[in-house]
Amino acid sequence: MKFLKSACLLFSLLAFLSVKSQTDENILKKIYTESLTNGKSYDWLNHLSNQIGSRLSGSLGAEKAVAYTKAELKKLGLDKVWLQPVLVPRWVRGAKEFAFIETAPGKTNKVNICALGGSIATPALGLKAKVVEVKTFEELEALGKENIEGKIVFYNRPMQADLIQTFDAYGGCVNQRYQGAIEASKYGAVGVVVRSMNLRLDDLPHTGSMTYEGVAVENRIPSAAISTNDANLLSTMLQLDSNIKFYFKQSCKQLKDVLSYNVIGQITGSEYPNEYMIVGGHLDSWDLGDGSHDDGAGVVQSMDVLRLLKASGIKPKRSIRVVLFMNEENGLRGGNKYASEAKQKGENHVFALESDAGGFTPRGFSFDCNDASFNQVLSWKPLFKPYLIHYFEKGGSGADVGPLKTETNVLAGLRPDSQRYFDHHHASNDTFDAVNKRELELGAATMTALVYLFDKYGVNPISNNTPIKN
Repeated sequence: MKFLKSACLLFSLLAFLSVKSQTDENILKKIYTESLTNGKSYDWLNHLSNQIGSRLSGSLGAEKAVAYTKAELKKLGLDKVWLQPVLVPRWVRGAKEFAFIETAPGKTNKVNICALGGSIATPALGLKAKVVEVKTFEELEALGKENIEGKIVFYNRPMQADLIQTFDAYGGCVNQRYQGAIEASKYGAVGVVVRSMNLRLDDLPHTGSMTYEGVAVENRIPSAAISTNDANLLSTMLQLDSNIKFYFKQSCKQLKDVLSYNVIGQITGSEYPNEYMIVGGHLDSWDLGDGSHDDGAGVVQSMDVLRLLKASGIKPKRSIRVVLFMNEENGLRGGNKYASEAKQKGENHVFALESDAGGFTPRGFSFDCNDASFNQVLSWKPLFKPYLIHYFEKGGSGADVGPLKTETNVLAGLRPDSQRYFDHHHASNDTFDAVNKRELELGAATMTALVYLFDKYGVNPISNNTPIKN
């Protein structure tokens, strides 16, 4: 009799778990079906990219994007939509840059460059000097002032091609772009040219932010990116003749800070309205393309998460917010402002998901969380298997949600296939035609599924010392 009771209890438990799992499977299927057959993300991106275009912080495009996304969120019938003011930097590129390699007076090879974001201009007539090539700051130091003063420093460290995780390859060389001018100016360089952060060989220069932090205004030097093909050309020509000269001209400038906004929409939680879960991307972009992958894709996917929840009949227990951050590219002021205000108000952010790695096929997520919460995530992997989502790893989340980190909450980043991402990143080919509709919609559904599961089951606030059970 005792055995029979135990067997019945076990059967009932298994049946309960089966029904529970089946319910989640059905809801995820409903989410994916809605996104793939009735998704809004692609249409939103079409307008954002083709009707508004680039959205550099402080620009007219950024202002239009704020108005457009706020209006579209209002159409979704959310409980609340508002703008959060934030002061942002305003840097303008000016006229198109021009550059050439000079092998002898009158003998030149034109090359493709673009000013790095935040750079000063060259003199009005341009800048021409001999070139010294380095791959690291250590090489720069070894050469010393006697070999660098009065020259243009050419940073030519490529992204490491044998790293499968392309963001690791990017991280391994981006310091030459961001800090290159600071380091070169210490040795009397007159300018900096940086190999584009791109794994592909092409003729497109890739911009991105750089800094003069700690450098006196009179000692600042202009900084530009050169395409990968032209970086290889310049390197080869320097090997043949170290006396060749490089000329470039750019007219960019930094203006006064201007007022902009984070765009926020909310579905208020039915049971725990004071526990906040956010999903977001950054509304600003660089100015060479229209910012479709970086980060128009993340913006429209995040907007569609809230629409998909409503369309799938899901009534969240916790308050779900979409936050479209301003100024990720050259300041992170939007992310910092949101986190600062949240802290001032004592808001409890239990979960935050960011999409800022392009609109390619989703592979999974990386998680910044304690081991207990990560174990919970691993238990959901079978639910994602039918959608070929397999990547669940501990790691970084995103630059804009990072300031929200606490000891107990969960931060996550959507991880699409990244092999083609840096072909477009910060370049003129980051355009709408480079985004695949189905891949974009799969990403929106995948984000929604994770938000649904964390809202339903909550976050497990256990110590980081809890062992992971695989």
